[in-house]
Amino acid sequence: MAEQRRSRHKTDEATQSELPSRLGRNLAARRKGLGLTQADVAERLGVDTETLSRFERGKHVPSLLTLERVAAVLGTTCGALLEEAPPEPSSDALMIESWLSGLSAKDAAFARRMLKACCDYLAR
Repeated sequence: MAEQRRSRHKTDEATQSELPSRLGRNLAARRKGLGLTQADVAERLGVDTETLSRFERGKHVPSLLTLERVAAVLGTTCGALLEEAPPEPSSDALMIESWLSGLSAKDAAFARRMLKACCDYLAR
C-alpha cells in the first residue's frame, strides 16, 4: 500500500513537472508564430526578457494573472497555452492583431488605416 502511494506520488510529480515545459514550448511556438521576439512580448507584459525566457524554458511558471496577460498579448487563451499539442501557427491576421494589441485604440485605428492604404496602393 505504501509502495503504491510512493509510486503514484512519483507519477504525479512527473505529470506536474511536464506542465511548465509544455507551457514554455507552447508559449515560444505562439510567440515565434506571431513573429515576435522575447523582448517584444516582455515589453508588452511589463516584465524583463529574462522572465519571459524562464517561462519559455519551463524554469518558472507564471501566476494565473500573468498567464492571462501573456495569453492576451499573444492573442490566444490560457487553455491553448496549456494544451498538450502546441497551438496552431498563426495567420497573418493574428500577427497583425498581436501588433495592434499593444497600441491605444486611436493608434490601432491609425495603423489599420495605414495598412489598408498600403495594401490598396500595392494592389494597383
